[in-house]
Amino acid sequence: MTQVQKRRLGRGLAALIGDDTSEEAIVQDARSLRHVPVELLHPNPNNPRKHFAEEDLESLAKSLKDKGLLQPLVVRPRADGSFEIVAGERRWRASQRAGIHELPVLIRELDDRETLEIALIENIQRSDLNALEEARAYRQLMDQYNYTQQQLADSIGKSRSHIANTMRLLSLPEAIQQQIENGKLTAGHARSLVATEYPTEMADQIIKLGLTVREAEELARKNSVAPEIKSYASEKDADTRALEKTLTEVLGLSTSIKHRGAGGGSVLISYKSLDQLDDVIRKLTAKVG
Repeated sequence: MTQVQKRRLGRGLAALIGDDTSEEAIVQDARSLRHVPVELLHPNPNNPRKHFAEEDLESLAKSLKDKGLLQPLVVRPRADGSFEIVAGERRWRASQRAGIHELPVLIRELDDRETLEIALIENIQRSDLNALEEARAYRQLMDQYNYTQQQLADSIGKSRSHIANTMRLLSLPEAIQQQIENGKLTAGHARSLVATEYPTEMADQIIKLGLTVREAEELARKNSVAPEIKSYASEKDADTRALEKTLTEVLGLSTSIKHRGAGGGSVLISYKSLDQLDDVIRKLTAKVG
């Protein structure tokens, strides 16, 4: 496939997924529109999007009960007479919850490469992918279809630096990748950890202290603090961690205990506003008066 063909697919996405509002496209869509039983629709195993938030699905299902499905799914035919979903798996999942038995679909003849690329572009344009799902889709296109980063950038309308920075997340430890997927770390936080010596320990500090992306970047630049973080993380026993949890629950703020043996230690209470600081002072001095 030529570079020109790759660029054309990216620009022609609106027509492929039924978002083209030209008269010619509307006529073509009307000819290919069908209503298909939900049991004949199957998710694409290579869909870049792997996680569907329960609350989002419930919210969409409620909307579908009230208004129905306004936008058709895009599917491609399978050999057994059923169809594989190219775009719209979230709508398909929510429709089943809403008790809808037939769905409108637009049928497209697409190969595996086109299907993956369209699913990737559609999800990115609609902000449906988390950063790791996006990175894995880029890697799949490069590994299976010999894309370069520049060809990917041209095809999906992103900069080459965006492609490169997103794919760097795949080099992070699995524990950090899970924290990105469950929403504890943003992609901005995670990118600041890529070049650090102790990314896992720093990630724990970012989450515990509620650092902003800018603060996380500053922590990563001060790579000299990493051995200290690592030391404290490894020294904490179950009793210390239990005390931290108790203090955090009592104060309502993230609390860290750093014990240095016979030399004593320190208790770090993190706050994000002056109101929170005033609140913790009131709690600590409540019995003094």
